[in-house]
Amino acid sequence: MSSPPAAASNSAALGDADDLRGFHFKRLMRKPLTWLLIVGFTIVAGGLGVLFFGPVAGAVLAVIAFALGPITVFAIADAQSGDAFFAAYAKQHDLTLAARGPLPEATPLLRKGNERFAERSLSGTLGDGVEGTIALYTYELAANDSKDDRSDRHRFTVGLVEVPESAGHLPELYCRSRADAGALEGIADAFGDAGQPVTLESAALDERYEISAGKGQDENWLRQLFSPTFIVWLTDSAPTGFAFELVDGSLCCYLRGHAENTGALDTMRKATVAVASRLGDESKE
Repeated sequence: MSSPPAAASNSAALGDADDLRGFHFKRLMRKPLTWLLIVGFTIVAGGLGVLFFGPVAGAVLAVIAFALGPITVFAIADAQSGDAFFAAYAKQHDLTLAARGPLPEATPLLRKGNERFAERSLSGTLGDGVEGTIALYTYELAANDSKDDRSDRHRFTVGLVEVPESAGHLPELYCRSRADAGALEGIADAFGDAGQPVTLESAALDERYEISAGKGQDENWLRQLFSPTFIVWLTDSAPTGFAFELVDGSLCCYLRGHAENTGALDTMRKATVAVASRLGDESKE
C-alpha cells in the first residue's frame, strides 16, 4: 500500500475527515486488484442475470454491478480518510483514539434509543488539566418507536467528564438549548418528571437555554454556579446548540451532529472543558 504524500501525512495538514478521500480513491482505483474485483463482480452479476432472467436482464445487471464498483471504492476511501484524520488529530492533541464502542449510560442522552454507541472517541487531557472524552455518539430508535418520518438514527458529538465533587452539591442539572429542542425528542421526558425548572434572572440565558435541576436543589448554590461570567460565556461564547447534562457527577456536554473537522472538534473540546472547570471550581469552594 502506498503512503500519503508528506504534506497529507502531516497532522497539521489534515483539517477535515474528507481531506484524504480523493487521494485514497485514486490510489485504490489504480490498483489492479480493484479492477479485477470490479470486473469479476460484473461478470458474475451479468451471468446470473442471463441464467435466471434472460440476456436483457443480464446486461442490465452487469451495468449496475460495474457502476457499483467505483461507488464501493469511494465509500472505502471515505472511511480511510476519516481514519487518517482522527488518528492525526489524536496524535496532535495527545489523545487516545478508539474505534466504535459503548459509552457509559450516565445521563438521559446516553441512555436514549434501543441501540447506542460511539463511532469514534478521543480520550485524555482535553485542556486545562481536565480529563475526559470527546466522542461521535449515535443512538438508534427501533422503527416502531419513531413518531414521524425522520431518520431513526440520531448523531451527536459529546464531551464526557467526571466531576465527582459536584455530586453532593448538584445531583442533577440539565441545560438544554432551545434552538435544538426539537432534535431531542423524548429526552425532555427523561428528566422532566425528576426535575424542576430553574430561573436565573437573565433574559439572554432564558432565551437560549431551558434549565432544569433536581427537586430540592439548593437554589443559592445553583445561583453561585451560574455566575455572571459563566452566564456571559453560555450566552455569548458557547457554540450554537450547545447543551449539557450533569447526573451524579457525570457531565455530558453535547452538540447535534458529528464533528469531523479540526474546528468543530476544538470547539467541542474547549466548551466541555469550560463547563467542567466551572463545575469543579464551584464545587471545591
